Amino acid sequence: MNKPELLAPAGDLEKLKMAVRFGADAVYLGGRQFGLRASAGNFDTEQMAQGIEFAHAHGAKVYVTVNVFAHNRHIEELPGYLRELYELGVDAILVSDPGVFTIARETVPGLPLHISTQANTTNWASVKFWAQHGAERIVLARELSLSEIREIRDKVDIELEAFVHGAMCMSYSGRCLMSSFMTGRSANLGECAQPCRWKYALVEEKRPGQYFPIEEDENGSYVFNSMDLCMIEHIPELVKAGINSFKIEGRMKSIHYVATVVGVYRKAIDSFFENPQGWSFNPLWLDEIRKVSHREYTTGFFFGRENFKGENVETSGYRREYDFVGVVREYNPDTKTAVVEQRNKFCLGDEIEITGPDTPTFVQEIKYMSDSNGKPIEAAPHAQQTVILSVEKPVHPLDMLRREKA
Repeated sequence: MNKPELLAPAGDLEKLKMAVRFGADAVYLGGRQFGLRASAGNFDTEQMAQGIEFAHAHGAKVYVTVNVFAHNRHIEELPGYLRELYELGVDAILVSDPGVFTIARETVPGLPLHISTQANTTNWASVKFWAQHGAERIVLARELSLSEIREIRDKVDIELEAFVHGAMCMSYSGRCLMSSFMTGRSANLGECAQPCRWKYALVEEKRPGQYFPIEEDENGSYVFNSMDLCMIEHIPELVKAGINSFKIEGRMKSIHYVATVVGVYRKAIDSFFENPQGWSFNPLWLDEIRKVSHREYTTGFFFGRENFKGENVETSGYRREYDFVGVVREYNPDTKTAVVEQRNKFCLGDEIEITGPDTPTFVQEIKYMSDSNGKPIEAAPHAQQTVILSVEKPVHPLDMLRREKA
């Protein structure tokens, strides 16, 4: 068994650093063009260069999304953008459009190409097609089961990547027309307005104005509302299926989400490879993952369509059990204090949880805090305010502070 890569989302430079710090082997990100997350922070050239330098210095790879379904107007600028990515030293690009693939092969033949999940690769013949044309990795369609993935693995010698955690799309492999039709914002150009999360009711054509709930719910129905994928309990099955890269969704999620999810999957994967025969799932891992904002979890299509549960018709809201309140910037062992950058309001007397990849999770009460000038304060209400907290145990830069919701 080969140890799979843990691949994390990086919506901006801070998220990239958190992902790498918490154990990602690689990150994927978007530039300001040609990606499918136009509303994410994304990276300009300078930020991308900084991110690549940071990742490579810590032994991690960087993949860049170039996976829009291009129109004629996009083609002219594409070769120059691809050459820029190659010169920056990205480790691979993700593409879904055959035209973009062809231009990339001609323009930057030395740059590895990964086929995006939007290409709908669902069978070994398609995988073989892409491999024969020079692709180095396939991001498999999310509609595949583990048995289908095992069959692909047996027939084709190419890297396989699969999503193991995060939001799922109600459209086939994320190729949605609803957003474009209803709002003029094309999901296939990275501008999805997520109309699948809106409330819907049924209307009969001869009874205009009469709305019938599809489910008995006073708020409407969420028939298109997909759940969140979570395969943390099934690491052995994923490894044995021959998946080379475990991908976490979430370039538009918070740094709390990225760090927490990456950290848990890192522990689970490492634990399995330390003792494959005696591995057992640790329920604390799932408890930890539930602390991030999420929808109800599902295993998606991995265990077959007959076991599929993917829509939550009761609510489109997120479950939020904890508030992410701050990031450690510095630690002073002499005074046992930490310099913290605030992300949500916290106060004297609050009970907070501090955690990090090198900091065993602990809970403490905030007994002392001051502003950056050392003046005692009772609350940190301002966004990204710098405060100094007394901490009961040593902490490290980029450790996270969170508080259980009341």
